[in-house]
Amino acid sequence: MKSSQKIAVSLFAILFVNLSCGRKTLPRSGAESVGMSEDRLNQASVVIKEAIARKDFPGAVLLVSRKGKVVLREAYGESQWIPQHKPMAADMIFDMASLTKPIATATSIMILAEQGKLSIYEKVKDYVPEFTPYVAEKTEANKKSEPGEDARLWHLLTHTSGLPAYTPADEVEKKYGRPCPVDTLVIHIGQLKKEAPPGEKFTYSCLGYITLAYIVKKVTGKTIAEFAEQNIFRPLKMRHTFYNPPPKFLSLCVPTQVYEEKPLIGIVHDPLARLQGGVSGNAGLFSTADDLAIFAQMLLNKGEFKGVRILSPLTVERMTSVYPKAAFAGRGLGWDLSSAYASSAGDIFGPRSYGHTGYTGTSIWIDPETETVVIFLTNRVHPDDKGEIVIKRCRVANVVAGAILKK
Repeated sequence: MKSSQKIAVSLFAILFVNLSCGRKTLPRSGAESVGMSEDRLNQASVVIKEAIARKDFPGAVLLVSRKGKVVLREAYGESQWIPQHKPMAADMIFDMASLTKPIATATSIMILAEQGKLSIYEKVKDYVPEFTPYVAEKTEANKKSEPGEDARLWHLLTHTSGLPAYTPADEVEKKYGRPCPVDTLVIHIGQLKKEAPPGEKFTYSCLGYITLAYIVKKVTGKTIAEFAEQNIFRPLKMRHTFYNPPPKFLSLCVPTQVYEEKPLIGIVHDPLARLQGGVSGNAGLFSTADDLAIFAQMLLNKGEFKGVRILSPLTVERMTSVYPKAAFAGRGLGWDLSSAYASSAGDIFGPRSYGHTGYTGTSIWIDPETETVVIFLTNRVHPDDKGEIVIKRCRVANVVAGAILKK
């Protein structure tokens, strides 16, 4: 080999090493090396393939990691049926739907809490003066209606503020137009009739997280998309996690529901998020299984990943434990532990495990006791929002938990 060729090869090798070191991903490993049975783990693929054969959803991506290593990363079925069939790939970008809530919104709120810029014990009306309290109905004993206690930020985080689950996007659009500014929408939300006093009833509510995203903007001057990008996704090098995917990434985006004769591709499925131009606290985030694995490992590492700290260990503990003031809800500050929505937990992972689901068919479950992550992404709303996913999430989680033979 000529000296010039040797120099070229050496430079290429140095460049490759530098690029590899700069990438923030999880290493791959065989299941056996982290105390799991590969044969048992492979049963998860069987469960998913059977569901696809029944047309429960067109396709899926499953990523399983344990002790910081990826032991299964597989794509199944198709990413779309309409307007043409297209195979699924493991690096495709999914509409995260409600995974936006813990990953972008709750994390941003807790970063601001750590910085001393807000407290989750503050009243919502301190940021949204129009946020009305619950008003008890008139009774014979009580001849007049009187407002009750004010909701606080932690009520929004745990879905115990008294807000209803949702509000019709078409009605909001008729009243305020499209796109609807977040401050206008939040005033509308704040004035909605509350269903219960704060802290007394769990109602899973997108409206509370839309309000939280507005609070992030009011405190920082940045949208939830801008703040999360600067303080979470960019530091972790989650390069395929964003709101409103740029045009160059649209070919990687998994389509969701067919809307006005075209599938939504890189456009958020949730109507209220779409009404706000794709940026919202309840939905709007897009990501990949690989990027979610980085975020999950950051949590398992008590807030840090490869030298980058996003949250303190105490904050991670608080977010991923049942919040004592609303223990009946089974929720942490953003994360789900044991509510009725915790389908991705399965039946076997322990009480310290936590996660979240998304309406489009996305889910993540994290078990700190076994250092295991299950990321199960599907496009169950394509093409007609009739896909089935709840029981499949449970079965996949059971297979993964059942494959853990050594702690």
